[in-house]
Amino acid sequence: MQVFKGHGTENDFVIVPDLDGALELSGELVRRLCDRHAGIGADGVLRVVRSAKDPQGVAMAAQAEFFMDYRNADGSVAEMCGNGVRVFVRYLQALRLVEQEAAVATRGGIKRVLASSDGLSVEMGRPRVLADRPVATAAPVGPRAGTAVAMPNPHVVVEVSATELATLDLHRPPAVSPAGAQGQNVEFVARRGRRHLAMRVHERGVGETRSCGTGICAAVVAAAVADGTERDGSTWQVDVPGGSCTVTWREDDEV
Repeated sequence: MQVFKGHGTENDFVIVPDLDGALELSGELVRRLCDRHAGIGADGVLRVVRSAKDPQGVAMAAQAEFFMDYRNADGSVAEMCGNGVRVFVRYLQALRLVEQEAAVATRGGIKRVLASSDGLSVEMGRPRVLADRPVATAAPVGPRAGTAVAMPNPHVVVEVSATELATLDLHRPPAVSPAGAQGQNVEFVARRGRRHLAMRVHERGVGETRSCGTGICAAVVAAAVADGTERDGSTWQVDVPGGSCTVTWREDDEV
C-alpha cells in the first residue's frame, strides 16, 4: 500500500490513495498508520477515492469527482476536516487531477476549495450555533460555559484568558456536560485583539492537535456571536500552535 504525508498548519495526515475504492480502511489500519511510535504518525487518515466508487460519495459524484474519507487517529469516522480537505486538494493538484478550484465530496457535504498565492481557501458551509451551553472543564481552569457550534462536526468553544490558555492541560479530554452523543472537539480561545484569537484544541478521537480547521471556524463563529457581529463579512485571524488562519463569516451565512 502506497501512502503519503501532508499537513495544514501542522495538523498532519496520512494520505491513502484508493481512487477505485478497492481498499477496506479498517479502524485497526487507521490506528496503525497514525501511531507516532510504531506507525507513520498523524492526527488522521485521508482516503482519496472517486466519489462514484464510494457508497457515501456516489450521490455527490455529479458535483464532485473525489470523496474525502476522513478518519480520526483512533479509527473513528468524522464528518469533515478543514485542514484535511486543504491537504486532500493539494495532493490532487500535485497529481494534476484537479485545477486551481475544486469541489470535494465529504460526509459534511460538498466543499469548494480554491488555490491562490496565499494558499488554499475552503468554503466550509453554514455553521449551526446550538442553544445548548455546555460546560467544559480542563485543568487548571474550572468549569466554564461554552458555545456549541456544528461545522457540521460538533464543537464546544470556551473563552479563557491568555494565561489560562497557556497553562491548560489538554493531555486528556476536557470534561463536557452535557456531552455530545458522538463526542465533541473542544476549543479554548483567548482574545489577542479586534477579530484576533489564539486557540488550542482537543479533538475527539485524536487528542490535542496543532490545529483544527473546523475548530478555527467554530471559534470565530462563537466569538462573533458573543460580539453581536455574526455574518458581517469581517475577516478574523486565529493563531494556533501550528500557524495562523483567517476566517470570514459572510453575509450569506457561509464561512
